[in-house]
Amino acid sequence: MAESTQLVDLVHSRIDEFLADRTSIVASISQDLTPLLDFSRQFLSGGKRFRALFCYWGWQSVSGIDDNFDPFAESTPVADLSPVVTVAAALEMFHAAALVHDDIIDNSDTRRGAASAHKLFETLHAEADWAGSEIEYGRAAAILLGDLLLGWSDELIDAGLDPLENRSAARTARSEFNRMRTEVTAGQYLDILEERAWLRRPEDELRSRAERVIVYKSAKYSVQAPLVIGAAMAGGDTAQLDALRSFGLPLGIAYQLRDDLLGVFGDAEVTGKPSGDDLREGKRTVLIALTRERVPASTRRILDELLGDAGLDETQVRMLQSTIRESGAVDEVEALISRNVVRAVTTMTDARLSRLARRRLSDLAETVTHRDA
Repeated sequence: MAESTQLVDLVHSRIDEFLADRTSIVASISQDLTPLLDFSRQFLSGGKRFRALFCYWGWQSVSGIDDNFDPFAESTPVADLSPVVTVAAALEMFHAAALVHDDIIDNSDTRRGAASAHKLFETLHAEADWAGSEIEYGRAAAILLGDLLLGWSDELIDAGLDPLENRSAARTARSEFNRMRTEVTAGQYLDILEERAWLRRPEDELRSRAERVIVYKSAKYSVQAPLVIGAAMAGGDTAQLDALRSFGLPLGIAYQLRDDLLGVFGDAEVTGKPSGDDLREGKRTVLIALTRERVPASTRRILDELLGDAGLDETQVRMLQSTIRESGAVDEVEALISRNVVRAVTTMTDARLSRLARRRLSDLAETVTHRDA
């Protein structure tokens, strides 16, 4: 998919350009702020750019209704791509902010195989031998880094939408971005709530509550919202936006279900997170809900006692992994992933969207749900 590779390169360049511009502002305040800039670059330098890709293909699905449309053709002015590239970069900036805050909430020490933001700030404090607690400093500084990235994502959204001649399209795209921010924050809250309140919930509600977290913390934010924002920028009508919503939600659910499996069984060298990290963090996922439904009461009690213990050793992690696998929950989650992918791809069959975008989105559906990181 050459178009996707070109898009990712353009998003990288737009992020680098934005950070270079903001460097002069931050550096003019104090050289003590250098870590904010360095760590921003670090957290924005990697990743799979799925949100940027969904934003672009949402835009192309409407812009490219004419089959001769090729935004990367030499005859197409580069400036024509600038708005969607900038908005895609804004979504990646927002994602980086969410990861910084998420690692603080989850007390996660690593991100993509390296130290998470709060751990980087802790190390800075320890090496400089500053006063007070390095842990408190790390958390406070990382919260501010996440807030800074959130603010910058808002600036980038404005920069991408301001040049659009179709002001109604710009307002719709902005409204979708604002809705996404509210939904993902609500989903994050529900996630931490379920980790702590599940013992007081009726047994027959645990799975549906875990599914609700998936929808609002991940599915809408990771897939559906980027698609709709991109299509809205291109002036997509109600039917086109609804078709992309119908594609994006089940695919987003499948995407997160794969993440849940990787959080328990993933290879640390590939995922950049310790194997079984979700078990130590006590994530109340659909995978865990399905396991609890399938095991005897005695096994369920052991699972409940160990889940969320940050001190789980490798033996205990392997025991929990075996319990989950032998319960049949992994097979059920794999089946759910497959059903949601089929549901998503089927909606593309007759959608009034560009043929190229429909093909590429079907390809992306396979990519994001059959990954090992």
